[in-house]
Amino acid sequence: MRVSVLIFPGSNCDMDAIHAWSKVLHAKVTPVWHKDHDLANPDLVFIPGGFSFGDYLRSGAIARFSPVMNDVAAFAKKGGYLFGVCNGFQILCEMGLLPGALLTNKHLKFLCQDVNIRVASTRSPFTANLTKDRILHIPIAHGMGQYFADEDTLDRLEDGDQVAFRYCDAAGDASDAANPNGSARSIAGITDAAGRILGMMPHPERHAEAELGSVDGATLLSCIMQHLSKAA
Repeated sequence: MRVSVLIFPGSNCDMDAIHAWSKVLHAKVTPVWHKDHDLANPDLVFIPGGFSFGDYLRSGAIARFSPVMNDVAAFAKKGGYLFGVCNGFQILCEMGLLPGALLTNKHLKFLCQDVNIRVASTRSPFTANLTKDRILHIPIAHGMGQYFADEDTLDRLEDGDQVAFRYCDAAGDASDAANPNGSARSIAGITDAAGRILGMMPHPERHAEAELGSVDGATLLSCIMQHLSKAA
């Protein structure tokens, strides 16, 4: 499997992603600078977390205009798979490839902690090999992670089975207390209608090895890898 990892000025999870994909999951990884126009013929484009362009204006608002994003949009239009984490999720929303927006956390503080998320849908290849309602232990690190969309959009996401993950407690309850940033309906990640684009705020690449506290992240990343390997 070929994974292209985008890198912007201010990306700080690019090396984590490259390590997880290449050293843990043994994919062929190509780093792609934001000014490049060659995605290196990927099976998957991974947009990592960080603070692209210093998070000026809004998180992801400048990165969406980077030259490489024209190629990413074309890749998506042809049915390519995109996976955005944290800042990557914000960029996908800024591009309009995913609906909604990421707002400042409800308590106006940057959060860096482990959280629990519940698998809300197994419709897309990103979660198809997981069990619905399985709880994954994965960290977050963001200041603008509060997912927001109007009620009609949220209803369409629910009706289309596009909510991939919800924040929850250890028992799987998506309560307000277990929702770290105030995201609407406890949403931690969504897909597009076709299930080929996933955006999520928690960082699976940071829990890809037992030494880091959990391998739940690697389990999640391996889902799309297994799907694409079968399709090859």
